[in-house]
Amino acid sequence: MAFITSERPFGIYLYDYFAKSYEFVTGNDPSDFRFISGVTPLSTMGEVSFACIAYYALILGGQSMMKNVPEIKAKILFQLHNLALTTVSLALLLLFVEQLFPILYNNGLFYAICNNGAWTQKLELLYYLNNLVKYWEFLDTMFLVLRKKQLEFLHWYHHSMTAALCFSQLIGRTSVSWVPITLNLTVHVFMYYYYFRAAGGARIWWKKYLTSMQIGQFIADLGFVYFCTYTYFSEKYFPWMPNAGSCAGNSYAAVFGCVLLSSYLLLFIQFFKKTYSKRPSGKVPPAGHSINGKGPKTE
Repeated sequence: MAFITSERPFGIYLYDYFAKSYEFVTGNDPSDFRFISGVTPLSTMGEVSFACIAYYALILGGQSMMKNVPEIKAKILFQLHNLALTTVSLALLLLFVEQLFPILYNNGLFYAICNNGAWTQKLELLYYLNNLVKYWEFLDTMFLVLRKKQLEFLHWYHHSMTAALCFSQLIGRTSVSWVPITLNLTVHVFMYYYYFRAAGGARIWWKKYLTSMQIGQFIADLGFVYFCTYTYFSEKYFPWMPNAGSCAGNSYAAVFGCVLLSSYLLLFIQFFKKTYSKRPSGKVPPAGHSINGKGPKTE
């Protein structure tokens, strides 16, 4: 009989099943994983920059190629893609919760977001796998290009910069990383499920609330990230200022995270107003808009 404890919040230990799957797929023991810049794939600024530039090139090249050919719906592939991302997002979310619950329960919130001890080897592997999923999500854009949909600036900006953000936090080893990641995974469970259903022709009434969830997500993210950044800089450089103590990370990761998440919040609010504000009578909203991965589509 399974018992719920602080170490096993779901009664069973999900990480054991994940470890077996990881070893089966990669042939490596997950306990051996370490994120090492220049050794681990996609662990250098050059690799991440190249991946983002290649992504932009594929968008431009794909749009150019599709100008003179009919749209390619690839409906079944699109549904499978979204269903797989829903499943992976949920699996990662549960694994994160399982690892984070004992840290929070035994040490408290400040420890969990600021102490170096909250950056464990198991969480590092989950952070890295979440980072790899961000590159998988680039396929969202390719499906839209094949369907000849108009791409919002927010769509490709968010996709590419989120991959860069995850990389920066891995390099910086910021313990607060779990906050935006778990919130983002929660949104993605609903979002990719919405895309899966919508691709099958279902009319989903709650698509507007996905963008609302995303805006709420960024507000919560910024509350945590601003706090951690403030106490990091004040304790490190201005100890005479009031602060909560030292906080894990580095200056680059802290500043980049604050700036990027702030830009996301502003852009999502702008997108929400543009998409859902009441329009004058007789005006039809533009079709095909999407920030796929970070907001619903208007078909």
